[in-house]
Amino acid sequence: MTATLHTPPPAAVDDLTDTRVVRRRLGPGRRIRFAFWIGPALALAVWSIGSATGVIKPAILSAPWDVVVAFQDQWVHHDLLGNVLSSLERSVIGLALGVVTGAVLAVISGLSRLGESLIDGPIQIKRSVPTLAIIPLFIAWFGIGQEMKIITIALISLVPIYIHTHNGLRGIDGRYAELAETIGISRGEFVRHIVLPGALPGFLLGMRFAVTSSLLGLVVVEQYNAVAGIGHMITLAEQYGQTDVIVVGLVLYGVFGYCADSAVRLTARRVLAWRQTLEG
Repeated sequence: MTATLHTPPPAAVDDLTDTRVVRRRLGPGRRIRFAFWIGPALALAVWSIGSATGVIKPAILSAPWDVVVAFQDQWVHHDLLGNVLSSLERSVIGLALGVVTGAVLAVISGLSRLGESLIDGPIQIKRSVPTLAIIPLFIAWFGIGQEMKIITIALISLVPIYIHTHNGLRGIDGRYAELAETIGISRGEFVRHIVLPGALPGFLLGMRFAVTSSLLGLVVVEQYNAVAGIGHMITLAEQYGQTDVIVVGLVLYGVFGYCADSAVRLTARRVLAWRQTLEG
C-alpha cells in the first residue's frame, strides 16, 4: 500500500502527455544547458558595451571593470569578506526562522479548521501591512541591534512561505481524499503520503519568494546602525560618493539572490521530478 501511495497518481500520466503536447506547440522541448545564466550574461554584455561606448555615463553607473577594481580594493584593503559573512549570517538565520515558522503555521492552518480560524486572519492582515513599516516598532521593542534585524527578515520571509504552503494544502484534489477513504488508510498516513507531498510545490514556490524577500529585508535593516554588512559598506560609500563601491554591494546582493533562487529551482526540479510542467 505504501508503494502505491508514493507512486504518482494515474492522472499524472495524462498530465505528462498533455504537457509534452503543449511544449511541442510552444517550441522545441530540448533543454538549453546553463539557460539560467543567459539572461545575466546578456545584461552584463549590454552594461559593458554601454560603458565602453559612453552611452552609460560613469556618473550614472560605474563601468564593470571599475566595479571589479573597487571589489579588489574592498577585498584587499577593507573587510569585504567580513561584511559579506555578516550579511549572510543575518539573512540565513532570519530566513530559516521565517521558513520554519511559516511552514508550521501553514500546516496547522491548512489541516485544521480551528487552526485556520485562529491563524489565517492575522497572517492576511500582516500580509497587507508592509513589514518595513513596522521597523520603527521593532526598534522600540528589540533595540537597534542584531535581534531586530533578524526578526524583521524572518517576518518578511514568513508570509510567502505561509501563503503558498497553505494554498498548496488547500488545493489538494478531493478525489485523493475519496481514494483514501476507499482503501481505508488512516488520517496520519493520508497527511504524510498525500497531503504534505501535494503541498510541496507550493512550499518550494514560497521559498523562491521568501529568499528574495529576505534579501529585500536585509538591504533595509542594514541601513539601521549596522557596523558590518554589505548595507553598511553601501552606506559608507554613499557618504563618500563612491558609486563603484555602491555597485559592488548591489551586485553582491543580486548574485546572492540569483544563486539562492537558482538553488531552490534546481531543488524543486529534482524533488518534483514526477510533476512534469512546461519547465520540465
